[in-house]
Amino acid sequence: MSSGVIADSIVNLCGALGLCVAMFALYRRDPKSPLTQRLLLLLGVVALLFLTRGVAWWTGSVLLDRLSLIPAALLPLGALIVTEGILRRHAPRAAKIAALAGAVVIGLGGVFGLESYTTPYAIALAIFQLAGFVICAWLLATRDRTSLLASENRSIGRLAAGALIVIPFIVTDYQALAPDMPVRLGALGALLVVTAVLIAGGGSETRRQGILMTALRLVSSALLGAAAACVSPDADAAQIMRFCAIAIAGVLTIGLMTDTLRALFEAQVPGVLNSVAASAAGTRDELIAELARHPMFESARRYRESDLAAYDPPLLRNALSTRRVLRRPEAPWGLAATDPAVERLMSLMKAGNATHVIILSHQPVDLLVLAVPVISADPATETALALVRRILALTPEAA
Repeated sequence: MSSGVIADSIVNLCGALGLCVAMFALYRRDPKSPLTQRLLLLLGVVALLFLTRGVAWWTGSVLLDRLSLIPAALLPLGALIVTEGILRRHAPRAAKIAALAGAVVIGLGGVFGLESYTTPYAIALAIFQLAGFVICAWLLATRDRTSLLASENRSIGRLAAGALIVIPFIVTDYQALAPDMPVRLGALGALLVVTAVLIAGGGSETRRQGILMTALRLVSSALLGAAAACVSPDADAAQIMRFCAIAIAGVLTIGLMTDTLRALFEAQVPGVLNSVAASAAGTRDELIAELARHPMFESARRYRESDLAAYDPPLLRNALSTRRVLRRPEAPWGLAATDPAVERLMSLMKAGNATHVIILSHQPVDLLVLAVPVISADPATETALALVRRILALTPEAA
């Protein structure tokens, strides 16, 4: 087995696994959505294609190689079905008939031996697939934007761009069209698209973080693949490209798996905001008692004005009147370092080995002092603390 066949097989198997993980992630988000069901159908067809191809090339099975032509021919039809779901309208009747007829003729023709005419069949299949993606991209680009929400229009624009970006990757799967390509990159293109689709499902800040993380994964995995290829004494440009493709496909697949598994674990162990949202507490004391069960608040201690007699409550009241949450690293919080209120607040934090003071009330003074571990002190945690403070401040003392 040549190194090119090995690389093709590994990239396709990684693509199949990554798409299965993406299907699971999309199903968890909204299993009953008609669009989700259409996406799962398309991704299932593509995953089956990569799986049968990868196994066929690895084992040298002619039968599996022929059977892989059926899901390959179904791709335009699946893409058209998803496009209809996104646009919430039917595609042109001629496009649907052409996609269905092409899937039957090309798919079954390959199974019954038309692939023996290697070049003509590969060209026909490639043109059929590319035409299907171009038509879907054209339908998305020429949609009636007024009939869709702004968020839907933004998502559709990204999908249309993704459909065009994936075309060069698909071309590499056909050696009759790209005979000099050292590795087939269709599965890698699919991994990039599904990664982009999952990133687009979050908020703007989440998307930016996801794009940065994906870019880091791509660059680092490509460098890792190039470094691994250079270990071989007979490494050339083709071998380096194969190693890079394997590394990128593997890292993208692992990234999809870890991101999905992390989301699954987080859903099983609700965050602090989820705990507050699901709480049935009717008073501030009850809500604080429930918060104390969360790891972030297990060290929290509440100080009412009567508990702060040694810290001069009137002095604290004036210093805290315009503040909501104090972080110990940010001391003296805009005040002079020698201000008596700063000295008392620092003394209060040191006494409880605390990192944060949440001001629940200024009149009378009501504080929640807690220690957040340094490994948990990130922007998301700070935002959660600020939101918890607002919720606690609005919660009545007594029912």
